Amino acid sequence: MKTGAEVTTIRTAPLRVAAFRRFVLANLISATGSAMAPLALAYSVIEQGGGTGVLGLVLAMNTVPTIAFLLAGGVLADRLSRSRILFLGNLLAAAAQGVLAAIVATDHATTAAIAVCGFASGTAVAFTVPAAQGAVAQIVPAEQLQQANALLRLPSNAIRVLGPVIGGLVVAAGGPSWALAWDALTFVAAALLLLGLRLDAPFTAGSALGDLRAGWTGFWSRTWLWTYTAAGTVLVAAWLAGFQLLGPVVAAERYGGARDWGLVQAAFAAGLLAGTLVCLRWRPYRLLTVAIVASSALLLPLTALGWGLPLPGVLLAALLAGVGLDVAIVAWTTAFQQHVPQAEMGRMSAFNSVGERLAIPLGYLITALAAHTWDNGTVLMACAGLIAAAAVLNLCVPDVYRVNRLTGSDQTGTGK
Repeated sequence: MKTGAEVTTIRTAPLRVAAFRRFVLANLISATGSAMAPLALAYSVIEQGGGTGVLGLVLAMNTVPTIAFLLAGGVLADRLSRSRILFLGNLLAAAAQGVLAAIVATDHATTAAIAVCGFASGTAVAFTVPAAQGAVAQIVPAEQLQQANALLRLPSNAIRVLGPVIGGLVVAAGGPSWALAWDALTFVAAALLLLGLRLDAPFTAGSALGDLRAGWTGFWSRTWLWTYTAAGTVLVAAWLAGFQLLGPVVAAERYGGARDWGLVQAAFAAGLLAGTLVCLRWRPYRLLTVAIVASSALLLPLTALGWGLPLPGVLLAALLAGVGLDVAIVAWTTAFQQHVPQAEMGRMSAFNSVGERLAIPLGYLITALAAHTWDNGTVLMACAGLIAAAAVLNLCVPDVYRVNRLTGSDQTGTGK
């Protein structure tokens, strides 16, 4: 039986790797700025006279390049040094946020200028997301990946709870330009830290287009991977439609408006943090099965809001949803990193991320179409039903039960 000290050592073992400590620090610094940025961006648009339509356009300009360039980012992540890609991607994001901060501070912000900065930021995301997932698997031994993924999420989830509050105070005291400038500086600091990783480029051969075709073949041949991506696209779309879009509306109609919705958001963020702590202690064997089941907890707050439960019931549902989502993210990321070969990780991550990003406009479309036909409670229950159906159908895939935890004696990257 392990002592408390031995258990603690196992949980924090990845932190003994100097490169991982550098990676965690870079993510922590960057997260402090990213937590404030959405609020600062919204008020930047508002201050220059824009309304909901203008903000939607700006957000779309941030999302579109991410979807458009993700596959290119995935190919490059399997051909070039991932630490160099992360360095350049963070510098691009820093430049975009720095320019945005400058034009907002000098009252030269226009919808077009803000949208261009958003386009640059979205482009940076397209190249850093595939590289980051592969970088962790290059740095940390396979048997420590779950702890590494949980440790990465622990500080960012803690900041998620406090960041918006601090961001609101900064924006209220000095205006959005200060929060945007801080975001830019954190990207610069993260870039310099990530450059110091000096990760070798994965081995690849052939043309970039050939690599992309081979990546698609590899993605499609892994039934567990594309079915999880398809189910995840439905789940994320239903979650965005039900919680992010309809949630504030229902809170205004049935509860205490912004005050109560803020409590719901805080409960969800607290659940994410609690889920990370669960992942530091619990090491499930059936990683992909756990990811599917845990992610289905997102239907709980949608059901609570749809049924019109009292606020304490909604808060509990949001808390449990946060726990489930973070457990699902850590379990899924660990399964992906252990079962996809290093040389393919960038492209597989890109194909998976494209599905999740496409869920954003899909979720908005679902809400727009359903709002003309059903009341908000019915739409919320329909979204909860979609999440349940996606999880059940995914659990019917036999390959799901073959993607389990690898031990130290197993070979990494089996590509099952």
